[in-house]
Amino acid sequence: MTKILITGACGQLGSELTLALRSNHGKDNVIATDLRKPSGELADGPFEELDVMNADKLKQIVENYSVTQIYHLAAILSAKGESNPQFAWKLNMDSLLNILEIAKDKKLEKIYWPSSIAVFGPNTPMQQTPQNTVMDPNTVYGISKLAGERWCEYYYEKYGVDVRSLRYPGLIGYKAKPGGGTTDYAVDIFYQALEQKSYECFLSENTYLPMMYMNDAIKATIQLMEADKADVKVRSSYNIAAISFTPEEIASEIKKHIPDFSISYQPDFRQKIADSWPDSVDDSAARDDWGWSHDYDLSKMTEDILKELPKIL
Repeated sequence: MTKILITGACGQLGSELTLALRSNHGKDNVIATDLRKPSGELADGPFEELDVMNADKLKQIVENYSVTQIYHLAAILSAKGESNPQFAWKLNMDSLLNILEIAKDKKLEKIYWPSSIAVFGPNTPMQQTPQNTVMDPNTVYGISKLAGERWCEYYYEKYGVDVRSLRYPGLIGYKAKPGGGTTDYAVDIFYQALEQKSYECFLSENTYLPMMYMNDAIKATIQLMEADKADVKVRSSYNIAAISFTPEEIASEIKKHIPDFSISYQPDFRQKIADSWPDSVDDSAARDDWGWSHDYDLSKMTEDILKELPKIL
């Protein structure tokens, strides 16, 4: 029987992925872990408090629940990581190595670990960034993700650990508050549009970045994990893409639904981070290898969020 452990289950991605996996596999077969306790619908299922740097506690949970798969989502994100680089590196790297080691020792079926467009940098091609290209990240988050990709491929090649990964663009969801990422303006802007009718953006109006609605991110993650092993040909991390837009473009889309919404711009240190990332990425490998395709464009995403978000505010 499939038994799934999720780290960082209370985060922006984890909260929605946990619910989706419980819907697919049964709530008792998906164990949520985090440093903070879950609330709402997320609390309806097994939960363990876990510091992902604690290898002994991780091993104990894996053994107690007879875990067969791990989705390792716990991490310190780009903007937050710059305030404490050494801790961000330690948490992001030690936790991944703990997961890979237990997967090797316990011969777990599959591991999922998310990478990010943060692995790219100032010398990476900015348009339609290739799957294999120059990678010179200039944030500790990006450096840890690039190192993590190398570790994942190493554990697959050397030990046969079936670890799978996606390089997420900016993820836009509404069920959890932003978690400290550079693309989080595209989440917060919807909260502020509904609550304040205005938003001050920390990126400039023409900052073009690759983005993805959370529904598509969940779909891609599960689709990759359910793909036949032979079809997963990239063992570092797959480029994955959906839509790209600027703060000005998403604001214009919101104004179609909230005409009196206004936006202003006050770029801060996150602007430099965003400027080092691609405008768009080439995800043809994911589309060719295991049939990836996205469902949501900017208009469809905006309409869905503005319909659903008021229900939870």
